[in-house]
This record gives sequence, C-alpha cells and structure tokens, in this order.
Amino acid sequence: MTRPRPRALILAHARGVSGEAGDRRAALRAALGYLLRAQQQGEDAGMGSYHLDHGWGASYPETTGYAIPTLLAAADLLGVPAYREAAIRAAEWLLTIQRADGGWQGGRVGEGRSSVVFNTAQVVRGMLAAHAHTQRAEFLEAALRAGGWMAAVQDADGAWRGSNFMGVARVYDTYVDAPLLRLHGLTGSEALRSAALRNLEWVLQQRRTNGWFANADNTIKHNRRPITHTIAYTLDGLVECGVITGDQRFLDAARPAAHLLAERFLAEGRLNGRYDASWAGTEYPLMTGCAQLAIVWSRLDAILPDAGLREARSRIVTYLEKVQRLSDQGPAAIHGAMPGSFPLWGRYEKFAFPNWGTKYFADALLCAEGHPPAH
Repeated sequence: MTRPRPRALILAHARGVSGEAGDRRAALRAALGYLLRAQQQGEDAGMGSYHLDHGWGASYPETTGYAIPTLLAAADLLGVPAYREAAIRAAEWLLTIQRADGGWQGGRVGEGRSSVVFNTAQVVRGMLAAHAHTQRAEFLEAALRAGGWMAAVQDADGAWRGSNFMGVARVYDTYVDAPLLRLHGLTGSEALRSAALRNLEWVLQQRRTNGWFANADNTIKHNRRPITHTIAYTLDGLVECGVITGDQRFLDAARPAAHLLAERFLAEGRLNGRYDASWAGTEYPLMTGCAQLAIVWSRLDAILPDAGLREARSRIVTYLEKVQRLSDQGPAAIHGAMPGSFPLWGRYEKFAFPNWGTKYFADALLCAEGHPPAH
C-alpha cells in the first residue's frame, strides 16, 4: 500500500535549501538517530531504509556492515553507549548470516541473492571495526574467511566479475581492496594483499588522462556516465590504499578527479549526479555522493594540505546539513536522515532515505570536526 507523501516535505524540497549553517554536533546526533531507528524497526539487528511510499524496507547486510565503524567512532567521540551497543548487535547479527563460502549476500535480506564480493568487503569493514573495539576473535575469523573467498574468486587480470554485482568488473572495487589490505595487516595473509594489489593495477588501467575512470557505474546501461556515489567509492578506495601501502600512484590517480569535482562544486554550488568521460554532468545531485566526496577531500587535505579541498569540504557539509534539516518536515521516522537525491524526486533512490547516505553524512561531519573518517 502506497502512503501519502507529506506535502510539507515536498514543498520544502521544491523551495530548495536556504538559511545559515546549523549546529554540526546536533546534525551528527540526528543522523546517528536515524541509523539507530533503521536498526530498531526490523526483526533482526540489521539496518533498513525508509521510503516515503512504502515505509521501512528490509535490512541491507552490506550497508549495515559499513555503518558499524561509523557508530563506533561516534560512540568514542560523543560518549554515547547506545551507538556502540547498536554496532556490536549489528556485527553479531552479520555473523549469523555469513554464507558457507565465506561471503555475504548481495541485496537485502529475503531477496535470496548469492554472495557478492563488493557487499562482502563492506561487511568486512564492520567485522574489523568490531574486532578492534572488542578483541573478540570471531569477528576477525569471519573477516578472514570472507577475505579468503574474495581472493579465490578473483579473475586473473585482477578484476572481479562472476561473483560481483551484475557479473561485471568495476573500478569501485578499490573499496574492496582497502579492507583486504587492512586484513593483511592484521593476519599477514599475502594472498589478500596480492589480490588487492592486482585489482588496483587493473583499476589504474581504467583511468583516463583527465582523471575520469571507465567502468565506474553500478549499472550497465549508464556505465558511460557513472554516479558520484561510485566515483567517490573509487577515489576513497584509492586514497585509503595509497595510505596503507605507501604507493603514491594510488593517491596520484585519485587527485585529478577529486580536485576537479571540488572546483566544480565551488564554482557552481552543486554537483550533478552523473559525469561522463568529458566531465559533463547530468541529473540531480546525489546526497550520498556529495557526502562521500567530502570525506575524500578531507583525506587528501590531511595528506597534503590544500585550501581548495578544505573549502569545498566545508561548503558541501554545510549544504548537506541544510538538506538534512528539510527531513524534519516529514514523518518522525526520517528526522535526521539524508535523502537519496535532492530534490527527493531525483532518479537516485527517488523518495527514499537510504541508510548509507546518512552513514556517509555522519562520516563527513566527523571529518568536519577534525576527526578521521570512520573506516
């Protein structure tokens, strides 16, 4: 049954953002509150997302996994035990649904999908964070089983295809490589390090001279103009892998696109949702991608101070805060949440509030306070 859409929220999105920057600590708490509600609304300890037409959806193992580091980082910063408790409950639940092959399913609970490399790697992020905070061996053991499976199903050229979404190779698997490298650092498994480095070499081959990456979208139809969500995954993964390995090539590969998008935002006050090989933009802004790019800009600025990246990060976080405040015009379930697109009727996650967008907004706020992103 389709629910009536709240008129005040629709009108607020039609009017656009305005006003001054708010209290960022309050914005962080509001975002975390949405993540807690996303966990509390279901029958398990995973996190779903709210859609204006249908209400809460089923838990999403992938995004539950990478919400764990965010909740734990916020618990440390803000001293709120409920965030830590939610994170550990989520990690314990994820242990119960790990597949026999070592992977975690694609999609949402109940869809019956097979294990997927990208999704599995994001749960590994959660397992590593839970292990770091609890020292419970089962979290590291689960991550190691998952890493072994991911290495085993990798193609000879370093890409992942058959065990990945839609069976195609994508450069945003740099966001797989980073947890594999962190897992190698904890376990010494050379197979995991080799798998990550092989994929990174394949990714470097997909980069064009203007900084754009081929094979960056999470669809086949729109692969020639990827969304900022997956562009940012690619860049973030390259930066993190560059930091872990000390290989400057990975950082250098991420910088041109990161700088171009920062300059575009500073000049235009917005980012499009998609960019083609000439960096021509189309579609409404993706809030998830905007938040992720704020994190990328923060990470690069921390490595090599850059006033332009710092200014872009500050301005886009303020923009995201203003979008977040509009959610207060909707039902209580979405207070503090970040919509998929702005305005709500944009193509990406239309009329929905994906938990992962709010997670990345929380990470961006942590960066804005001078704290490293929750990886």
